[in-house]
Amino acid sequence: MKIKIILFVALVFCKTLSAQQKQKDSIRANELSEVVVTGQFEPQSIKKSVFNVRVISNKDIQNLAANNLSDVLNQYLNINVRPSGTSGRSTVSLFGLDAQYFKILVDNVPLVNESGLGNNTDLSQINLNDVEQIEIVEGSMGVAYGGNAVSGVLNIITKKSSKYKWSMTASVQEETVKDEYALFNEGRHIQSLKLSHTFNENWFVSLGANRNDFRGFLDDKKGKDYIENDQSRGYRWLPKEQLNSTALIAYHKNNFRFFYKFEYLNEDVDYYNVTVQSQYDPALGSYRYSDDKRYFTNRYFHNLNATGKLFSKLNYNVSLSHQKQQRDVESFKYYLFTKNEGDNVTTKDQSMEVLYSTGTLSNFFSDKKVDLQLGYEFVNNQGYSLVQEASNKFSPVRKRLENYDFFASSEIMATERFSIRPGLRFSAQSKFKNQYASSLGLRYLFDKGIELRSSYGTSFRTPTFEELYSKLIFDGHFFIGNENLIPETSNSFEASLKKTSFLASGLQISNTLAGSFLDVNDRIDMALVRFNPDTGNPEYQYFNISKYKMWNLSTMNQFKIDNLTFNFGASLVGVSRKIENQKFSSDDKFLYSFNINSSVSYLIPKWGTTLSAYYKYNGKSQQFIETTSAYVISDISASNWLDASLRKTFLQKQLEATIGARNICNVTNVNQTKTSQSAGHAGPSDLMLAYGRSYFIKLAYNLNL
Repeated sequence: MKIKIILFVALVFCKTLSAQQKQKDSIRANELSEVVVTGQFEPQSIKKSVFNVRVISNKDIQNLAANNLSDVLNQYLNINVRPSGTSGRSTVSLFGLDAQYFKILVDNVPLVNESGLGNNTDLSQINLNDVEQIEIVEGSMGVAYGGNAVSGVLNIITKKSSKYKWSMTASVQEETVKDEYALFNEGRHIQSLKLSHTFNENWFVSLGANRNDFRGFLDDKKGKDYIENDQSRGYRWLPKEQLNSTALIAYHKNNFRFFYKFEYLNEDVDYYNVTVQSQYDPALGSYRYSDDKRYFTNRYFHNLNATGKLFSKLNYNVSLSHQKQQRDVESFKYYLFTKNEGDNVTTKDQSMEVLYSTGTLSNFFSDKKVDLQLGYEFVNNQGYSLVQEASNKFSPVRKRLENYDFFASSEIMATERFSIRPGLRFSAQSKFKNQYASSLGLRYLFDKGIELRSSYGTSFRTPTFEELYSKLIFDGHFFIGNENLIPETSNSFEASLKKTSFLASGLQISNTLAGSFLDVNDRIDMALVRFNPDTGNPEYQYFNISKYKMWNLSTMNQFKIDNLTFNFGASLVGVSRKIENQKFSSDDKFLYSFNINSSVSYLIPKWGTTLSAYYKYNGKSQQFIETTSAYVISDISASNWLDASLRKTFLQKQLEATIGARNICNVTNVNQTKTSQSAGHAGPSDLMLAYGRSYFIKLAYNLNL
């Protein structure tokens, strides 16, 4: 009898320990489970998401001392940032597809630029001073986010509340540009200020301002006052100054939430012509000058959002946005002896003004196993571009593009473990035939922390304003748009397997294996139309002439114990691109590239210090390059990127200092070759990726009351 009692007590004790362990694992899982909003009916834990959402935290942004989006995405697997020192722009490429296929949103609203909405966005113009986290979903998101969300979406979630009544953050950041630095004339100089106030449990307001003064990169150039005509004048990377200001007012009571966000961007880019010209004037004598330019960009962003319940049951989420971005060009002569300007003329170059609204209704059923979301998206784009005709004539083009979309999506909990997410979108287009997008997402939760996700999606990309209406005709250059273009269509497949483990030692491990396939039809490319019979010069026009296929296999792994976090990822990407160029075509074989990224972060609580390092390897890649008689393969050399920082707090976390280095491997240019085929051999060239190793120090003062 005593043995039975002992066995019974032991059994109860073991079950109690097992239950306690399960509860601890559940608590740990909840602690690790980040809340995401991208592609969700409402904010929820990342574990419940049918989509494979990846998160860049505010902590990563701070460790990198990142001021704009290009500072962060350089370290992201499968993403390549494409900077241009000659234009000052930085755009994104995902899986070999450029920025026209990748949509960038701020709080679920696509961000405008002077040539589009959400796509082809300049990453250097997106300030991160007020960001809670960044969410990325790879693959087709056409149902949730409409046209041009072909390779994926990036959603910037901004801060809309604070646990403090009053908060103020002021910071200064000084950064070298390679080995060039002076307090005012060289380097990168950043200042920011943010104020916020929580009036009561319902009202919250914040104001912010940021100045980013990039003084350019000379390298082997001699600056704007160099007087010799030997192509050494100017800058390798153009000087640029950005002013960014934000304002937010938010209200929250019961189930109702409301916020209005305003953002203003002012950017000035200075262009110094490498050609120095000499003239003689009887009154002035001999003088030298150069034809220089300034580019002025202004962006206004208004977003009004409301969420709540209708009839005490239905969840609604409505956004109304007005945005405008415009670029003006000031042309002038810069007289090098007197250092004065003359003949200044400012013209409007490009602009895009957008009225945008999107909204959803969900929670139609009392049964929590089934949810339905109905939504709409209305877009009114007013575009403008100054195009260059023959005989050096300029003419303005003004066009309005509209689309009216309606979509439906359902989430079905077939069992506690198995979820199904079908969706469909209809898009009525003012310029093109009506378009459709569809998706089907599946999620299954196995035992032992294993999660399986898969999705299929169709999407479309509408031609850009440039592809439709651009003209560039001068001195042997002939590139024109095509108003008869049709939207591209795509199909994508994605699958991922994730395993989360909690070991007795306290080590937390997360392993993800993912694969995807993307097929794009009617891809738009610039095609050789003919050789002009009078001049012999080639003439080009945009056509729906290409096909594009991509497959990707990647793995992402995280190890976390106590204050140490280590991440490692790798991916293999294969791209097949068939280009029909009216005259000849390319091979459609797959070209491959291999990429690695890794990061480590260690917190020393006793010292209030965080040590971080971020590494990325961009493997050798290949692409087809057009010659006069064939497409040949161009090899782009591999590159290594390493950033490191030390962040320490002082005075009870009121003062924070961050020191570090970017691009420690000192990448500047990578070699791009052209291999020999039927067209013969073309010589190698350099592809400019960065301006080399730079060092930074950032001081931030935080006052919370």
